[in-house]
Amino acid sequence: MERIVGTVVRGLRAPIISQGDNIREIVVNSVLKASEIEGFSINEKDVVAVTESVVARAQGNYATIDAIAKDVSSKFGKKTIGVIFPILSRNRFAICLRGIAKGAKKIVLMLSYPSDEVGNHLVDIDMLDEKGVNPWTDVLTEKEFRDHFGYNKHTFTGVDYIEYYKSLIQEYGVECEIIFSNNPKTILNYTKNVLTCDIHTRFRTKKILKSNGGEKIYSLDDILSKPIDGSGYNETYGLLGSNKATEDSIKLFPRDCQPIVDNIQTLIKEKTGKTVEVMIYGDGAFKDPVGKIWELADPIVSPAYTKGLEGTPNEIKLKYLADNNFAHLKGEELKKAVSEYIKNKESDLVGNMEAQGTTPRKLTDLIGSLCDLTSGSGDKGTPIIYIQNYFDNYTK
Repeated sequence: MERIVGTVVRGLRAPIISQGDNIREIVVNSVLKASEIEGFSINEKDVVAVTESVVARAQGNYATIDAIAKDVSSKFGKKTIGVIFPILSRNRFAICLRGIAKGAKKIVLMLSYPSDEVGNHLVDIDMLDEKGVNPWTDVLTEKEFRDHFGYNKHTFTGVDYIEYYKSLIQEYGVECEIIFSNNPKTILNYTKNVLTCDIHTRFRTKKILKSNGGEKIYSLDDILSKPIDGSGYNETYGLLGSNKATEDSIKLFPRDCQPIVDNIQTLIKEKTGKTVEVMIYGDGAFKDPVGKIWELADPIVSPAYTKGLEGTPNEIKLKYLADNNFAHLKGEELKKAVSEYIKNKESDLVGNMEAQGTTPRKLTDLIGSLCDLTSGSGDKGTPIIYIQNYFDNYTK
């Protein structure tokens, strides 16, 4: 009988994972148990995805604000620190900011506007037009910003992030000056010592600062890139990808991930005879149409994945074939013609008109977005995602 279902995505429930748990065994056992209870088979090229959060929890990759403070203090000493381009997030950055403040004497906090890097808005972009403010050239003080735009709360969180971040810094008796600019060089008028907190543009920002007179220039991936007094750390991403754990601690992005995915793949092969692909995923990469938030606050969607997930899709646009190449066909003749075209498609369709409108993103970015939307970030309790038939096409 012809199969009429394509990709199937399942969120798998798992035990609440704590420090010291064997994440490999938990993932494998959860997949096998779900297969048995739900009645689905384990097939070649199925995908097992595990959220980065539970991997880091099992590793115990945590750090306190005191560890952050000590690292910041060792890098900047008593100098005024420019903290620039942070995202606006209670979960992602607020606790990091407390640690940074605890290790500083004075902070000049420079916020991008009208929004942060991932789309959280301080002010509606239409207000800039009304007030005649150019965010690419105009540098605003806190007073000037308030005079223009007043007090605005975030669409989803109801937080005035200007006031909130200022209060976190001042909580430790640290002097705080807030300015608004989208030009990294602006901060050098206030201090030559800068911690740049942007995520995906950090390398460019550091390069600009260093080439324009910056002295001590670091980014968040330089903080806790090594353990501080036995703390957690991430040698590649530092504080990037961290989340709030408690009011004075964070969970860092997981480390040493490649052996984990490889071992899960091996264990499932031993138990089922099937080679599945495995990845660890964080934030998906998609934009919310209401809040305008681009969800990728992690430094990367997938920190580790098995070799079968390398590359990008190589797909034909079915509707293009139906409307153009085979517009004269219908029914079974159309189906047969399209199927034959797909079977004989080129191995690299870049620039091919029949591929226009497909999504040439990395497989791990596409699958990671699918997983993130499935697992959510709340109380679903499904940190493991099982995907079948993802690599199928119309001919299968």
